Amino acid sequence: MKSLKFIIGTCILLLVLSPLRAQELNCTVTINSDQIEGSNKQIFSTLKSAIEEYINQNKWTNMSYAEHEKIECSMLIVVKSMAGNLFTCEMTLQSRRPVYGTTYTTPLLNFKDNAFNFSYQEFDRIEWQQNQFTTNLTAMLAYYCYLIIGHDQDSFQRLGGTPFFEQCEEIVNACQSASMDGIEQKGWLAFDSNRNRYALINNLIDEAFKKYRNYYYEYHRLGLDEMVNNVTNGRARIASGMSVLKEAYRARPATYVINTFLDAKADELTDIFSKGTDKEKKEVYELLMDIDPTRQNTYDRINQ
Repeated sequence: MKSLKFIIGTCILLLVLSPLRAQELNCTVTINSDQIEGSNKQIFSTLKSAIEEYINQNKWTNMSYAEHEKIECSMLIVVKSMAGNLFTCEMTLQSRRPVYGTTYTTPLLNFKDNAFNFSYQEFDRIEWQQNQFTTNLTAMLAYYCYLIIGHDQDSFQRLGGTPFFEQCEEIVNACQSASMDGIEQKGWLAFDSNRNRYALINNLIDEAFKKYRNYYYEYHRLGLDEMVNNVTNGRARIASGMSVLKEAYRARPATYVINTFLDAKADELTDIFSKGTDKEKKEVYELLMDIDPTRQNTYDRINQ
């Protein structure tokens, strides 16, 4: 009996002391159905709950996350039209992570998918099965879960997101060969657009963009996270690596991954370098205007 009590006590202690294998994501989903006529909007509430449960309650990796370590993210789905069970939507995905030693959270992703189209019937079960295509909705959501985790891991470790980006690539390959409605195929196809799910993951796993991904790590771990100790050094580290963005843009002007980086970081870069040295302001402003002139109004704040 004494031995049994000892074993039980030891097991309880190990459970208390060991890290909890909590899910990785804490995602808030919002569905905007203002463009859809009719008073019965219950299906959108059901869909919202199903998507949140799918994202937040699945275990996407074999890593251990404490509750406070979950990746904060949000998904805004705007329903443009419905035809039977077919939803034509736009989706904006955002994710962020805390900066070491501060209360500030830095945006990692601010990505808009203009072809977030899927079939769904109320109370359909949204269920992910590894290495098996089920529905376009489950595939898109799994793709974005791995994309979020990959960016988070890249920000903490050099090329740390690779296995999760490879999962995205597997999903893309499966969806390209899957049988689905033509409107649901949009976003997965190689020649459909140079700004879609295929194009983004194709950039992220391309050896040509390894320098960019290394800079992504340096930006966060050696730049932002360093600012709690020395703002000047952290800002200088971010500035010194920005030439990588220009090199990638000039080599491939249609590079989607650089666009997505600036979609997330334009305001943050402006805030950082508006407090920089005159030399930093000049060099960073000229570089950003060279590769991203459409955001001139934002970057003009650097020199104000």
